[in-house]
Amino acid sequence: MNEVIRKKDIESAMSYEAYRNLVTEMFENGSATGGQTDDAMLNYTKLNQHRMKRLDKTTKLNETLIKQVEAVSEKWFWIVLTEGWCGDAAHNIPVIQKMAELNSNIELGFLLRDENLNIMDAYLTNGGRSIPKLICLRQDTLEEVGTWGPRPAPVQKMTLDHKESPKESNQDFSIRVQNWYNGDKSETIQREFESLLKEWTLTKRTESIH
Repeated sequence: MNEVIRKKDIESAMSYEAYRNLVTEMFENGSATGGQTDDAMLNYTKLNQHRMKRLDKTTKLNETLIKQVEAVSEKWFWIVLTEGWCGDAAHNIPVIQKMAELNSNIELGFLLRDENLNIMDAYLTNGGRSIPKLICLRQDTLEEVGTWGPRPAPVQKMTLDHKESPKESNQDFSIRVQNWYNGDKSETIQREFESLLKEWTLTKRTESIH
């Protein structure tokens, strides 16, 4: 049994459509998720809505990944911690959604980070509450199978390098990250999930077999 994510958390998780609708509704009412109302967060949210709409239409999964996702025979929950203002989430969540919709054994749900800090703080990245964060659980036991996030490895390295020794403004860094995502066209996250799915399908259960 997962000691952090409980059944009630699974039941409260939003579908992709519900998450998108919530972000849109909050934005139209003048706020971003997490109760943010400043212009920067609203601008990020607006930009991310356009990104996700575009990626929903243009993202194509490669054939190797498609076969691996379709071959998943165990029933999993994929729980994703996110916020509507997060740029990395906007770039990566549409890819995760495309994967999950290929296989009915994978049930995808979204939780807002700032409303679930008890879960977020169990899945920190280098001590930070970085999102998006995907946690894969077995549906019958809620046993953790594995995690992914908060971003593809090359972007994570860029981010850590920038935080440790910034050589440009945060705005210029954001532009550089955006350019990376645009050029990568989700190829890296797809390769990462190819490796993860191989690993996760081999992960053994920890409970005793009677």
